[in-house]
Amino acid sequence: MKICKVIKPLVSTNRIPGFEHKHLKVVQDGSSHLVAVDAVGCRDGDWVICVGSSAAREAAGSKSYPSDLTIVGIIDHWEPAPNPASSSSSASASQVSTSRASASASTSSVPAPKAAGVPSPDRGQPPDAKPNGSSGGIS
Repeated sequence: MKICKVIKPLVSTNRIPGFEHKHLKVVQDGSSHLVAVDAVGCRDGDWVICVGSSAAREAAGSKSYPSDLTIVGIIDHWEPAPNPASSSSSASASQVSTSRASASASTSSVPAPKAAGVPSPDRGQPPDAKPNGSSGGIS
């Protein structure tokens, strides 16, 4: 598996049979640009998990599918190292775990996503609930 950043969509209208109806994305793995099949519906700028080889073909639909790189997950929290080593093109699982732990411990201007209906620890009510007497805005 590799951690990549989605750069932009790739439009290709003339494709071989069996390769239609799949969205393609240009992703960056270190300094190189690659083309990946988007199996999860990611957006530009997302950090994603990609698989290669036979796992890429199976994740894209079947073992006969012509893909050598498929996006299988969108990473919720990822802060890449400020100066990535040029010799390493993918991150290890320990770097991901460490980064997730430090990201959750740091104070970020972007709050972590919350599941609908889960009580908010600071207000004691679901995140989508309106305060009493409110017109819907958060004070």
